[in-house]
Amino acid sequence: MISTGVVIRPAALSDLESLHALALSAGLGMTNLPPCRERLLGLLNASADALAGNRKAGSQILLVMQAGDEVVGTGCIFPSVGGDWPFYSYRIGRLRQTSQALGKVVENTILTPVNDYDGSAEVGGLFVRPGLRGMAGGRLMARSRYLFMAEHRDWFGDRVVSELRGYQDADGRSPFWEAVGRKFYGLEFKEADRISVGAGKQVIADLGPKYPIYLNLLPTDAALSVGQFHPDGARAHALLTEEGFKFEGCIDIFDAGPTMVADIDNLRAVRDSRVATLREIGPCDDGVEVLACAGAVETFRASRGRISAQGEGVRVSPELAAALNVQVGDVIRHVEF
Repeated sequence: MISTGVVIRPAALSDLESLHALALSAGLGMTNLPPCRERLLGLLNASADALAGNRKAGSQILLVMQAGDEVVGTGCIFPSVGGDWPFYSYRIGRLRQTSQALGKVVENTILTPVNDYDGSAEVGGLFVRPGLRGMAGGRLMARSRYLFMAEHRDWFGDRVVSELRGYQDADGRSPFWEAVGRKFYGLEFKEADRISVGAGKQVIADLGPKYPIYLNLLPTDAALSVGQFHPDGARAHALLTEEGFKFEGCIDIFDAGPTMVADIDNLRAVRDSRVATLREIGPCDDGVEVLACAGAVETFRASRGRISAQGEGVRVSPELAAALNVQVGDVIRHVEF
């Protein structure tokens, strides 16, 4: 399992090379972890600006998972999406038409371009080095983002979304992109993926379809891929569902992956977390296993460990105290892991 020595913290400029190595192993579809040093440097600078208070729509906060001296995972939080560059989705709907002359009823599934989630927060960019998968690393990173939101609640609105990477076949081909996106944008999926963040979203507004798309006009493999996540995304989907996210019928406009949605205050890590004063640092072998965090903005730290009740406060293990960089008298937030 991932040990308590693993820490989730805001990314720093010194993480650039480690992030580049992670991005190279992530492959296509991770728009928030591009395998390009220049773009990663831009993300790091933008994250620092967001933490410093420049949280306009579309800005992002980049968190990293550190194990020892290595950065082994990432996760992103967007305080608000939309703004200058609207957040586009397709909403899945149904259109029922009746011909009295023929005595026939026809029902079609349609995809309508919408901006329903403008102003919501977004979480994404979740990636843990492959060698650590299956060791609770993804869960640790995912839930740490929600504790960050709880600790900085006034930075966010009411809702949060998460876009899951859409279905691709064994050759990395997106059936939906080939059937729809390529015809409108005239780009390879890789190139569209690269420009789909920030100002590149203007391309979506300029060239994308303005009217509903009838699903029955698409090739079978493209139609079947709508709302389906990438084969590697099953665990991410399970984590989101467990936390309280739901699929409300909106999909990504490029690869048709599902957009998962939740009310921030109803996220399990937000709703069930508790704030307590650290009364003692000592052995907690019989304590409850928790995800805990302390600090704010650049000093935010989250880690996994054990705590036990100590009067009106808590006792934490020395390992967890070191990971969170806390002392007796400090305040921590914790939730069962």
